[in-house]
Amino acid sequence: MKCLILSVKAGFGHHSTAQAMMDYLEKNNVECEMLDIFEYINPLLGDTISDAYLFLTKYLKDFYGRAYSALDKRDEEYDRLSPVTVVSKLVSRKLNDYIYEYSPDVVVGTHSYACLLMTHLKNKGDIKCPTFGIVTDFTVHPFWESTNIDYYVTPDALLNNQMNKKGISQDKILPFGIPIKSKFSSKISKNEARSQLGIKNKFTILVMMGSMGFGNITKCLEKINSLDTDFQVLCVCGNNLKGKKEIEQGQWNKKIYTYGFVDNVDIMMDASDCIITKPGGLTTSELLAKKLPAILMNPIPGQEDRNMEFLVNSGAAVMATDTFPVDEALYEIMNNPWRLELLKQSVENIGKPNSTKDVCDFILKTIQ
Repeated sequence: MKCLILSVKAGFGHHSTAQAMMDYLEKNNVECEMLDIFEYINPLLGDTISDAYLFLTKYLKDFYGRAYSALDKRDEEYDRLSPVTVVSKLVSRKLNDYIYEYSPDVVVGTHSYACLLMTHLKNKGDIKCPTFGIVTDFTVHPFWESTNIDYYVTPDALLNNQMNKKGISQDKILPFGIPIKSKFSSKISKNEARSQLGIKNKFTILVMMGSMGFGNITKCLEKINSLDTDFQVLCVCGNNLKGKKEIEQGQWNKKIYTYGFVDNVDIMMDASDCIITKPGGLTTSELLAKKLPAILMNPIPGQEDRNMEFLVNSGAAVMATDTFPVDEALYEIMNNPWRLELLKQSVENIGKPNSTKDVCDFILKTIQ
């Protein structure tokens, strides 16, 4: 059996979701191939789109947010003569050659645009096998309303109404959760995790702002450093080397362990009592699977705003803002046991630690 996963390198979540599914399916004797759509068309185009996304979300966040909101207001299909539709049809023609040669038994899209192309190919009869789309944020992105595939995997059944508004019928929705790597599906004790990291066994806060180190991490640490409570901090700066150096050279009242890019975030989550982070779709899914209460801040306008709204409205996170800063949010959690317990209960209700297994098992049952 063969599975083709179509992705787009806009951020890192779409590829990571694809990789999590591939790891599981390959262990179950399914040959898998992941194809970055734009990179396949032209490697330079793929890098350009990825770089443009990172630039917009880091330096022109307001512009990106306004553009996202404008697209998000549409619930009806895009006009057949619109630039998006015309370009999509041209792209799908080239993509068809690859699909014909590979001859998959199932095609999965981890981005709404990938599923838009899959819809064009399915309508023409070029894709005859089952098709799946993965919604990788806690909101329904623009372009899903223009898709028509067999199944839609969503983060939670709480999004069903949004999906229905986009014209997607209930019987196609699979609220299994966003597929995540297997290491986030299990949990070890705090004592064991802290021992592995070589840190003290005390209240621990994980601070991370994505792999690119978005947001002013130093400012966040300065805020919580002033609190008159005892805790330690695991600070993951990602590729933000300037921020890492700044923190390492700072004077702190708390013990702060500083890291660059790491591959053991799962262990850090197990060692922590709460996390302070930006609300990326994949990070959010991972912390929910680990049953880790969250303080959310510095969202990228657009999908991350909506991720934050979803979690806060579901009782699974606290939102830090200019008027309710991160130190007040942390104080509230640390000094009110009922508040922390309420967060834990909501996180446990929404978390999907078995998301990858559930999605892939359904796919296996569909294609066997």
